[in-house]
Amino acid sequence: MMKIAVVDGQGGGIGRVITEQIRKALSPEIEIIALGTNAIATSLMLRAGANEGASGENAIVQNVGDVDVIVGPLGIILAHSMRGELTPGMAEAVAKSKARKILLPLTLAQVEVVGVELEPLPHLVEKLVARLKEMTEVK
Repeated sequence: MMKIAVVDGQGGGIGRVITEQIRKALSPEIEIIALGTNAIATSLMLRAGANEGASGENAIVQNVGDVDVIVGPLGIILAHSMRGELTPGMAEAVAKSKARKILLPLTLAQVEVVGVELEPLPHLVEKLVARLKEMTEVK
């Protein structure tokens, strides 16, 4: 069955919303691993329905290579994003992972993705979950 890593930091609100929606929409057999840049983010994702969780740089580096899909905000591939919580090691591990990455194009300071419509978080998460559903139906 599919393993999905949800990566988030700071307050963990984005990861919480993503985890809740994945848990509601996809098979209960899907394994969700909460990977937070800090314990608060991980805790919120666990409460939202993640099967397992771990926090910090080493946890992210060690786990992103062992999942099928990585989801989270665009900042998880940008060193020093999330107000400095996302270390270069974390960003490199996520970017280098062979897992498919489905990233939300949320507004980041000094980063603009041209050609992407700005939408509220709930709409972006709906699209993310729809894409995950497509992927699970194909297998």
